[in-house]
Amino acid sequence: MMLLLLCSSLAAYAGTAKEVYKYPLKTIDGEKTSLAPYKGKVLMVVNVASACGYTPQYAALESVYEKYKDKGLVIVGVPANNFGGQESGTEAEIKTFCNRKYHVTFPMMSKVSVLGADKTPLYQYLTDKTTDPNFSGEIKWNFTKFLIGRDGQPVNRFEPATKPDSPEVIAAIEGALKK
Repeated sequence: MMLLLLCSSLAAYAGTAKEVYKYPLKTIDGEKTSLAPYKGKVLMVVNVASACGYTPQYAALESVYEKYKDKGLVIVGVPANNFGGQESGTEAEIKTFCNRKYHVTFPMMSKVSVLGADKTPLYQYLTDKTTDPNFSGEIKWNFTKFLIGRDGQPVNRFEPATKPDSPEVIAAIEGALKK
């Protein structure tokens, strides 16, 4: 009986272990949240920064979000200051910058670490080779994009130089939306 309970507990854990929804985050306004409100949607999770050479990608992210949000895509901006101090502002400063400069309407989270000993659990999961060896590995710079399927599992990863509106990203988004 004990072995049966243990096996069913492990099976239940394994069923949720490969989903992005359980990891705690805070909104840019400081409210506790996770990605659970977006369960069943296609997500693009992007570590963003306000003073990076890739910062203009905010415009393409917003454009892609506007085009596909009614079809089930949610882009989630996750500010991080891990690379060259390029996101050194407060959440209020980040929010103001995104709204004024790029008219961002997609969800933004509070600043986290995506690299190192203080890496947030969501990014521990996304970069772990046991999650998906095809998309694992440390974040190399700002604007790394993870595409998450409706089932909460990563389906693609795009490095910073790949623009959010590039043909390969759009094809991956459209493919994920069809599932």
